[in-house]
Amino acid sequence: MFELTVRDEFSAAHQLRGYEGACENLHGHNWKVEVAFRGKTLNAIGILIDFKELKSLLKEVLSELDHRNLNELPAFSSQNPSSENIARYIFERLSERLAGKPVKVSRVTVCETERACASYLSE
Repeated sequence: MFELTVRDEFSAAHQLRGYEGACENLHGHNWKVEVAFRGKTLNAIGILIDFKELKSLLKEVLSELDHRNLNELPAFSSQNPSSENIARYIFERLSERLAGKPVKVSRVTVCETERACASYLSE
């Protein structure tokens, strides 16, 4: 099994509904995102998939979130845009885009600060 990792970031605002504390108020983060992809078979030139393709797909997904109020997006109308739910959202959106490709998303980690991260992993 091979694993590839790409990283990117986005900036957005959110608030956590039902949270008792400062995060209940609208605030923003510069989220750092790391995505791990796995696959078993290398192509004829010895690569799993071009890093350029993975970075482009991640950038597409993050562009849906960048400089937005995440609470206003349909994906977060019934669930809080917590780091955990953002990681799952990115995981699912990337998985849709990789259907039929030789790789699958294995983990998405979203860091809202240098010291606080949440991950969503494949089962």
